[in-house]
Amino acid sequence: MLAGLLAGIGLILSGVHAIGQTGQQGGPSAVFQDLTFRNIGPTRGGRVTAVAGHPDRPSTFLMGATGGGLWKTADFGQSWQNVSDNFFASPSIGAIRLAPSNPEIIYVGTGSDGVRSNVIPGKGVYKTTNGGKTWTHLGLDKTGQIGAVEIHPVNPDIAFVAAIGNAFAPNPERGVFRTLDGGKTWDKVLFHSDTVGFADLEFHPTNPNVLYAAAWRTERKPWTIVSGSLEGGIYKSEDMGSTWRKVSKGLPQGVIGKIDLAVSEGAPNRVYALVEALPEEGGVYRSDDWGESWNLVSTRKELLDRPFYYCNIDANPKNPDVLFVAATGFWRSNDGGKTWGSVRVPHGDNHEIWINPRDTAIWIQCNDGGANITRDAGKTWSTQENQSTAELYQVEVDDQYPYWLYAGQQDNTTIAIPSLPPYDAPAGVNSFWLAVGGCETGPAVPKPGNHNIVYSNCKGCFGVYDKRTGQERQYFVGATNIYGHNPKDLKYRFQRVAPIHVSPHNPNVVYHGSQYLHKTVDDGVTWQTISPDLTAFEPDKQVISGSPITRDVTGKSITVRSTTSTSPSFKPA
Repeated sequence: MLAGLLAGIGLILSGVHAIGQTGQQGGPSAVFQDLTFRNIGPTRGGRVTAVAGHPDRPSTFLMGATGGGLWKTADFGQSWQNVSDNFFASPSIGAIRLAPSNPEIIYVGTGSDGVRSNVIPGKGVYKTTNGGKTWTHLGLDKTGQIGAVEIHPVNPDIAFVAAIGNAFAPNPERGVFRTLDGGKTWDKVLFHSDTVGFADLEFHPTNPNVLYAAAWRTERKPWTIVSGSLEGGIYKSEDMGSTWRKVSKGLPQGVIGKIDLAVSEGAPNRVYALVEALPEEGGVYRSDDWGESWNLVSTRKELLDRPFYYCNIDANPKNPDVLFVAATGFWRSNDGGKTWGSVRVPHGDNHEIWINPRDTAIWIQCNDGGANITRDAGKTWSTQENQSTAELYQVEVDDQYPYWLYAGQQDNTTIAIPSLPPYDAPAGVNSFWLAVGGCETGPAVPKPGNHNIVYSNCKGCFGVYDKRTGQERQYFVGATNIYGHNPKDLKYRFQRVAPIHVSPHNPNVVYHGSQYLHKTVDDGVTWQTISPDLTAFEPDKQVISGSPITRDVTGKSITVRSTTSTSPSFKPA
């Protein structure tokens, strides 16, 4: 857990300081051997991309974070317990499925399908037969990111895995895998190539011999995201995965990107597909003949914003006309996908929903703020303030006593928390945290000698935050918003997570990094560029991110690093 690591870093720092003071000698093992980790927070939830629930125990759910492991609640989300620590080799969860015939049997695929620039690779598939108390690793270690796991409705030893593959390079360990013996062995029953994996799978609701699978060509590079190719599309098997054929009647015939599938017991022969494709072709498709032919029912653009990161469609298990799509917003259709309205959820950037098939008013839904549960079809939700799954981009410490720790939390704010609570509080220890300027990206760097001043970044904007007043002054170096621009056209190429460093010799000297190193001595009011371009500025890396379908020009893919070239003679910018 990143929160636990953050706490551990704080303890290690204090332990090293104490040993240095007492003059004890010894190697690294002697320094650290008596230190232990403790979780100091935050308990504000982080990004979750996989959820599932127990159909017969409506208060029991599981959520999988993209860096925080697998968690379980038995009280409708009032409390959560981690069930993957000490079992899983990767904290990134891609898919969770409980066996319909015995929900104590659970398969989990690691490696999130939200293939953003800071995605964590998975380490295969895990299985429990006792509801999550203990886990067994089932292999498929090199499949990278797993988009879906599906379990046979009657025989829990039969399961399928949709493997997207390595997010950063070609590899043959991708495709659709099947086990017939509970995960002891796996067969790759559907394979396209070492660059095209599979993002989703669905069983036909009443005929388990029929399966549908969605092929996806994706690759993550530091300077762009590739999502789509001529080889994408939907495949169908009618012999429980032994053979497959591509079904394409009515679907886009050109470039196809990420696809997600949905079925409902209420109309077993109906299949929905949310398809990333070129303009006027991307959207919600519907088949009423087991996937043999398809009709486009909606091209609403909000359903497919940033599909490499979202792209999820689900159908109500009892009412096939009720659909949900997870994207930046959370969307619902009551007429089979023709029209859509937004659903209010606790946090934006949505990823998945699971609906209890016994009581379809009970859902678990997840987003970049964690997981939340509703018992009244989305009117009210459980809290996300009890989940230690925060993604923290970096860590800094100040010099007060007891010291505080600072970080940027993905899709939330910067955050400052004490290493030890300074006093009792009516709201408990979890109430001890502050947002300290900047935004999710951070960093947040306290000023040595004056912890009330914090230098923070928000996607290239430098801020000076005063904890005493709660006010922040913001300054742009070059006054340019990084969103929407080709990096080659930017005078200063600030990555979203742009570094800030205070001189250890003079706390009034602060450095800030684009492709140049910048320096201020007056808290950001004026800046001096003190280095040449420290990057190679290679033309093929300075491009608009996102191809061949969806642009993603948000500053995540601005490249500012290079170790392969020499810089030209320096002329201050």
